[in-house]
Amino acid sequence: MDAHGENQNPISEVAKYCRNLIPANIPELYALNPILKNIADEEQIRIGVIAFRDFLLDLFDRLISHGRQDVKPAKKAGNQNKFLGYISNILVDIGYHGKPSKSGDMLLATNLPSCTASKPAIPVSAQRECLLFLTYCGFYFAGVDFDAKAFKMPEMLEVTYTKSPILLVGLRAMAFADMELRTTRRFKNDNYLLRCDYRLLKAEKTDMLDILKDYMHPLPVKVQELVIKLHKRYIDMGLTCVLTILGDDCIAYANISKNRKKLSPRDIYQERIWAFSYSLKHGYCLFVRAKKTQEYADVIATFPLHLRKKIDKGYGCDRKLHNEPCRGGCQGICLPLDDGILDISSEIEIWLDNEMPKQLHMCSVM
Repeated sequence: MDAHGENQNPISEVAKYCRNLIPANIPELYALNPILKNIADEEQIRIGVIAFRDFLLDLFDRLISHGRQDVKPAKKAGNQNKFLGYISNILVDIGYHGKPSKSGDMLLATNLPSCTASKPAIPVSAQRECLLFLTYCGFYFAGVDFDAKAFKMPEMLEVTYTKSPILLVGLRAMAFADMELRTTRRFKNDNYLLRCDYRLLKAEKTDMLDILKDYMHPLPVKVQELVIKLHKRYIDMGLTCVLTILGDDCIAYANISKNRKKLSPRDIYQERIWAFSYSLKHGYCLFVRAKKTQEYADVIATFPLHLRKKIDKGYGCDRKLHNEPCRGGCQGICLPLDDGILDISSEIEIWLDNEMPKQLHMCSVM
């Protein structure tokens, strides 16, 4: 998640983007990975995760409404998201390294690598800003002098969240998952924790349809229904679906039926025919990497004019093909996932059907 491009997105816009990545509905009952049993019992963890999710919603709402006052503008375009990476790293340090007090309503952290390492990931100048912002969101840090001329992180950070102390259990579980259970690489200023991806805690793998529903929940209901319909249609045809987080969040569909070796999600993504994408630059979109249009030009000729123009333009590097600034054209032909896509839903199915490998398409109509 970055600002994409030369113009810097306001922190409020970044916050709106990130808020949509938080699951709208976390189930009250699901089996947890047994490795979490040392943190707390399952019920406490599940309740704590929901409390952590609610905290994140408040955090992003605060940034949306008060971000300009609370957060210093980034000096370089594209670095606005660094603040959220700092916040995430501090929360991970507190949750992963913090030890619960006997009463359970406080975490005692003596090891905050992001702040106290010889080369800390979070510069001292930003540590005060981040802790102060977290106090605006409900945390309390005993012994921290925010008014000192030279800010210094205390040797032991006492952390409480009086609004809902059970949040500390959820934070510990999610921080552990962020450090030990995630499948994606962790970066220096990583803000993955702020997604509240509770699925990392589950004993069983989550079905991709449930993940898709989570990602698309902010869309209009009819658009969500179209997204789900397309997903089911092409999974039934034999395509493989993967979620990748490569700057943009992408749910990609590829034909790997002829691959004999095991492919990583990144490998499958590279073979994608089309994908649903969510990014700060484009919002929610359907990207189609159409490669067979010459084979069904007569079909395309029946499509509405605006869709024909998009298909005729093709896709690829905007600079090389059209001498235009980069707009992500290499990802595919872009169709925004808004109410307008409903008017061409039948044409999209016909279009995607014609891009399908022939053996899969033939199987689907038999």
